[in-house]
Parts: sequence; C-alpha cells; structure tokens
Amino acid sequence: METRLSVGDIRVFSHNVKDTDIAAFDTGMVHPVCSTFALAKYIEWTSRLFIIDIKEEEEEGIGTMLQIEHLSPAFIGDNLKFEATIISINQNELICNVDISAGKRKVAKAKTGQKLLTKHRLNEIFSSLEKHGKKG
Repeated sequence: METRLSVGDIRVFSHNVKDTDIAAFDTGMVHPVCSTFALAKYIEWTSRLFIIDIKEEEEEGIGTMLQIEHLSPAFIGDNLKFEATIISINQNELICNVDISAGKRKVAKAKTGQKLLTKHRLNEIFSSLEKHGKKG
C-alpha cells in the first residue's frame, strides 16, 4: 500500500445535506440538522476513496476505526466538503484525518482507519466468526 499511496495524500468528497441525513431515531426527529451518524457514513466513504483507487480485483477494504468530533450543525441544503488526508500507513492499514466543512464553517473533524485485505482473507475471518458466534 505504501508504494501506491503516501502520507499527505488527499481525497475530497462533497455532499448536500438531505432530509434523510437529519438526526432521527425510531421515536422521531431529534433535530432538523445533519446527524453525527450520517456524517460517519460520508466520512468513511471519503477515506474509502483511497482504497477504491488502489485495490486490486482480489482485494477489499474494511473499516477499522472511526472517531468523530461534531463541532457545529449542518442544515438541510448545506453543501458539506469532506477532505481526507492520509496521516499514516502501516503495512496494509491506512489512517486518515477527515475535515468536514460547510463553506467556511467547520462542521466536524474525524479520524478513520481502513485495512486492505484479500477478499479470500476477509471471507475466512467472517466465516470463522459466524461459525463461532452461532455457538456462543
């Protein structure tokens, strides 16, 4: 991975906040603003853009970590800019900082982890856990 990506590389993703992104649970709407869990989806997507760029047909990425500090609200219709920057690469794991803004206003900052594994290895892991999880 280190030969295909470098610390400091950046990927950018934009998203317009929609009604489906608001903070709501089974009990109803909490606030008419973008939820932290909606941000999480787009934060992970932005760091996944690195994996998409480099993965081979027999490889796939998997998330290993997500930390979010939600700093200010994003309203329906706001255009959010997600900017992921690689801060470390350790063998097959990529760690990124992600900054999220609505215009000049900082909405959140995050840190993500992604590992690149072969699809075969991922299937082995999932199968083993399914087998043991059903017994316990």
